[in-house]
Amino acid sequence: MSDKRHYDVVIVGGGHGGAQAAIALRGSGFTGSVAIVGRERELPYERPPLSKEYLAQERSFERLHIRPAEYWTEKQIDLLLGHTVTEVDPSGRAIRCQDGSRIGYGKLIWATGGDPRTLTVPGADLAGVHAVRDREDVDAIMAELPGVRNVAVIGGGYIGLEAAAVLAKLGKHVVLLEALPRVLARVAGEQLSAFYEADHRAHGVDLRVNQQVEALEGEDRVSGVRLGTGEVLPAQLVIVGVGIVPCVAPLIEAGAKGGNGVRVDGQCRTTLPDVFAIGDCAAHANRFANDTVIRLESVQNANDMATVVAKTICGEDAVYAATPWFWSNQYDLKLQTVGLSAGYAQAVLRGDPASRKFSVVYLDSQSKVMAIDCVNNARDYSHGRRLVELGIVADHLELADADRQLKEWLAAPAPVS
Repeated sequence: MSDKRHYDVVIVGGGHGGAQAAIALRGSGFTGSVAIVGRERELPYERPPLSKEYLAQERSFERLHIRPAEYWTEKQIDLLLGHTVTEVDPSGRAIRCQDGSRIGYGKLIWATGGDPRTLTVPGADLAGVHAVRDREDVDAIMAELPGVRNVAVIGGGYIGLEAAAVLAKLGKHVVLLEALPRVLARVAGEQLSAFYEADHRAHGVDLRVNQQVEALEGEDRVSGVRLGTGEVLPAQLVIVGVGIVPCVAPLIEAGAKGGNGVRVDGQCRTTLPDVFAIGDCAAHANRFANDTVIRLESVQNANDMATVVAKTICGEDAVYAATPWFWSNQYDLKLQTVGLSAGYAQAVLRGDPASRKFSVVYLDSQSKVMAIDCVNNARDYSHGRRLVELGIVADHLELADADRQLKEWLAAPAPVS
């Protein structure tokens, strides 16, 4: 670790949010000392490609770096890598690491994201059971793949579906198990879920919903997955993608308000003095969710929050109010989502899913556009983004006409409610 024991800004977490916070500070003219304290020993790198291009070996790790090594040196941003923060002392304005080292701060930015949620069934700790959260996880999977024929993916969210798509393309026999009645159940409507289920099955994935995993079987290494029905599916490798647990324990123990994440305000301040939190671990009131307190697990959210914090520290007026957006690449399908569809009243299909180019528009009970999912449909995504941001009210029958461009509804935008 650096000999320096105090920084004007200490950033805990070396992912997208932490890296962007440091980049934005320098971009906003901040000249004080800055350090990123990261648990991994790698330079800050992109996480989304891990379950896609990196797992498929289509993109080298070096191409995942957010900035090259020389950038951090040139910008005088110290990278304190390989250090896990275990304690925050808000009164002493310092953090303590697992190795006992103590680092003082003027401002603290918490950007730790979350750890993969683990299975709580017998055999969950067997060799061959993996998450997809960091480079070490995916390197371990790739090292084992040559000796693997049968792979079980547990979880039908983005991570699970993306991993299943890559492994199916690599010629593995993949079974995907989802406990809920459909995949993507928490983030999309039934039409999109049904489309992705059918497409994965068409690519050879044995996709099963309403499945409960009772145990992972094997001696030292996993050999199978036992379902609630008693059926045992062969698997020499298991990938678990059932969500994350926010890494906020040191902040909560220090007195910060929170639970499922740490609570932040519009400037991403926690309830601790001069301590901010950003990204996956930050629980905030989001206007696109009717001001419900939520966490958003996306690169966009981490980057936008980081920029707000940097501007706030530099004395600029800034409020986090970014439009949520997400993406996922599976096979030849590019899914782009804008807005939050939870609690929608109606889902309107635009186009024919069989053409592999379509959209689903989500309306609330007042026919206001809440969100849109676009599959291989960049034009709908571009115009749909504005519909969501402006809170446009639209008739569902008119929206269903895919020959009408969504920009037609932008001529007379409704006020944001």
